Amino acid sequence: MDATGGTTPTTLQTPHPGRYTIDPDGSTLSFRTTHVFGLLPVRGTFALRGGTVDVADPLSGSRIRAEADAASFRTGNAQRDTAVRSARFLDTGTYPLITFVSEEVAADSVSGTLTAHGVSRPVRLSVVRLDVLADAFTVRATLQVDRTEFGVTASPGMAGRRLGLTLEVRCVRG
Repeated sequence: MDATGGTTPTTLQTPHPGRYTIDPDGSTLSFRTTHVFGLLPVRGTFALRGGTVDVADPLSGSRIRAEADAASFRTGNAQRDTAVRSARFLDTGTYPLITFVSEEVAADSVSGTLTAHGVSRPVRLSVVRLDVLADAFTVRATLQVDRTEFGVTASPGMAGRRLGLTLEVRCVRG
């Protein structure tokens, strides 16, 4: 609190300019959706394969490219996981990567193009946390995607249409 009893505005710390590599082992891509006509929650993960973050000054000049392994889809239910990886849903044999390429970077959001199942769509991630160290940073961001916009249309009603994605990405300078 400041002298008047209000809160003192804080300045959001940004990473030092330079190239950072996404650490797949220190990063997670999790999702939540529903199943059985929206009655049952489903949670799962994808493995991040890697990527780069070029932090610029000003931040708006920064660029991000990230890749996730589509075949790494996991919910803890082997039968469902196999079905979702099949040609009926994600078709991971044909479309092995999910990619994100930024177009606009701000302190509280990142806009860009998400490509999944061979379809590219604009998305906007909300940055909800940023932890900065001298040679690394971790960012947490969220977004909602509609799977049907990416051509994944099997099992309407049974499989959830919208996925809430949460990314926790560790980036290391170098």
